[in-house]
Amino acid sequence: MSHKEFKKISEPMEPQEASPMQPAMHVLGIDMAKHVLHAVGMENTGEIVFRKRLSRHDLMPFMAKLPPVLIGMAACGGAHDWARRLREPGHHVKRMAPPCVKPYVTSKKNDRRDAEAIAEAVTRPTLRLVPIKDVDQHDMQALHRVRERLRGERTALVHAGHGLLHA
Repeated sequence: MSHKEFKKISEPMEPQEASPMQPAMHVLGIDMAKHVLHAVGMENTGEIVFRKRLSRHDLMPFMAKLPPVLIGMAACGGAHDWARRLREPGHHVKRMAPPCVKPYVTSKKNDRRDAEAIAEAVTRPTLRLVPIKDVDQHDMQALHRVRERLRGERTALVHAGHGLLHA
């Protein structure tokens, strides 16, 4: 078949669509900042299949659309609340101390790379996890902290009074 005949026979081809089989995301690492959250999804092999920057109010609608996945996040003050909220749709949440995540940061630190490191670290079997506190435990902790602060202030006031009287 000559080149000219091939041109006559061949019909224009439609562009092929992307494969409907998307790589399955099994692990999601979330780095929390003040206003935006960075999410990085990985499959079982450790390949990154998803990166997204979300605002705080967009996270829960986004997570409701996902099938249940393993979610890793650094343990910070707001992570208890987020972990409780993310468990409701059926996700498995693991929180870890930030120093445990640091060895997995590949290069210069930024929020996206932190989310990648969290996703990588949460898959490690020897990782030390921070338990998720329920609301009652948080309330009790707040009461203890207020009590300790008041006790410290009372002690400082007594010492200041002694210093003035014996000076």
